[in-house]
Amino acid sequence: MLNSNFVYSVNFNLTLIDSLLLFLCLSAIFFYCYAIYALAALQRQPQTFVSSFQPPVSILKPICGLDGNAYANLASFCRQHYPVYQIIFSVRDPQDSGIALVKQIIQDFPEVDIQLVISDSFADLAARTIGTNLKVCNLANALTKAKYEILVLADSDILVGEDYLQRVIAPLQDQSIGVVTCPYRSSAIGWVAILEAIGTATDFHPGVLVSRQLEGMKFALGSTIAIRKQVLETIGGFRAIADYLADDFQLGYLPALFGYKVVLSNYVVEHGLAASNLRDSLQRQIRWARGTRVCRPWGYLGLVMTYGTVSSLLLLMTTHYSTLGVLVLTITWLTRFAVGWIVGVRFLQDQNVKKFFWLMPLRDLIGFAIWCCGLVGDTIVWRGRRLKLTKGGKLLPSSPSLKQSRNKHLQVE
Repeated sequence: MLNSNFVYSVNFNLTLIDSLLLFLCLSAIFFYCYAIYALAALQRQPQTFVSSFQPPVSILKPICGLDGNAYANLASFCRQHYPVYQIIFSVRDPQDSGIALVKQIIQDFPEVDIQLVISDSFADLAARTIGTNLKVCNLANALTKAKYEILVLADSDILVGEDYLQRVIAPLQDQSIGVVTCPYRSSAIGWVAILEAIGTATDFHPGVLVSRQLEGMKFALGSTIAIRKQVLETIGGFRAIADYLADDFQLGYLPALFGYKVVLSNYVVEHGLAASNLRDSLQRQIRWARGTRVCRPWGYLGLVMTYGTVSSLLLLMTTHYSTLGVLVLTITWLTRFAVGWIVGVRFLQDQNVKKFFWLMPLRDLIGFAIWCCGLVGDTIVWRGRRLKLTKGGKLLPSSPSLKQSRNKHLQVE
């Protein structure tokens, strides 16, 4: 006589909740497989470079404090095998700890055209604050010194190779391409940062690849954004994105709205992920999640269909550890590990994923919890500032305005 579990599994006598969880598992399996296909499509894209196409480039580097491995990160941009380029470091606070390091970089690389822009007075700072996003304000300050038509924006915690500019600028040979952006892997210190890096490599990047394949690139990544000045002016300059949390998203989204192509390069840069405590890491990731939700609400809701690790575990429990539950969990986890390895290790060459591959299920559970937190709430904390998110991703200060702060400052004096 067949036992009840076997009959239950064969006859598929599933409850509504079981059926929903099974659907979520199958959708996740499809997502994982499609991400592998999307990666193959990216790697098949033509890489025809014209060696004579080497237009001069202005690199804009906003600085706010010192990141881990800061000297190596900044110096890597000074070692480019590229004929003509300039680097503009921009700092808002004249007391910023990064200023001394930038001056050291200028001294160590006299052959490179490097400038340092500092908002050196309170009045100057007020005049140059064009929005709530202070990083964008910093970029706008740097733009005033940019000599060349092609701009490269890269965060201060990015490390690149000597062929970086050659590879990233190459797609701009096509005049219809307005923006080029890059995937990235993270170098992490400490188990909290390692878990975050694993999520970036095996969860975030598969999502980027799938999005690119399904609808084309309509966003950019802050690791690198190469954009023409003309394109930036077309979308309204940095002022157009100065009140948005996800400025990198907007620098891809707005040009796409104006008909420009956004290209995801297959050049992988390295992102320095500093050691942090669990609270700060979760706070940062929830900020990103809420930012994604307000920018792309339906896309954010659709992410629930990609958490196969969670849905398969729930299905296993709701079917009372049936044969069906075990089978679905096995297939789901195998495909999950496959996409994690192919994207994280083979493509991104992320050593965190390679070494701590077995932590992926734990990172998926944490990622699902972050997704749930991102569903609600409109308040974020960013570099010590408490801000409110509005529909569409704009930021509103939850603290006194700059004008109010200035008046208070004057009263104190």
